Amino acid sequence: MDDIDKQIINALQDGFPICDAPYQQVAAHLGLTEQDLITRLKALLDNGTLTRFGPLYNAEQMGGALTLAAVKAPTERYDEIAEIINSFPEVAHNYARSHELNMWIVLATQTPDQIQQTIGAIEKLTGLTVYNMPKNKEYFVNLKLEA
Repeated sequence: MDDIDKQIINALQDGFPICDAPYQQVAAHLGLTEQDLITRLKALLDNGTLTRFGPLYNAEQMGGALTLAAVKAPTERYDEIAEIINSFPEVAHNYARSHELNMWIVLATQTPDQIQQTIGAIEKLTGLTVYNMPKNKEYFVNLKLEA
């Protein structure tokens, strides 16, 4: 990652313009061509420096729902459980934790009712209890990482 890549990352953390030519606008701000910006973003994604580049949607403002849930996945069944859970389109992602509740799951659904339906379906297929931990309050922390 060179200084230009760092400038791109720092600039894009502040947002992406909504206009007819957003890449062109960002590129001009950075003194790059649109194609150079796109090529560099693709390279940052391909080499793993960036894991994702895209919009973040607020599911709740769109009528959907989000929740954090966890299961106690037996070590000998961990991969099997992960595969079952990941087969649900409502599962945004899951990750391992060194805790009694060792698999954490982020669910995103089109409606609030679908959260419990999805949890029930996961419980049925895995034979495990899913502990739902919905947020009580949302906090926004404007964390900007300097590259």
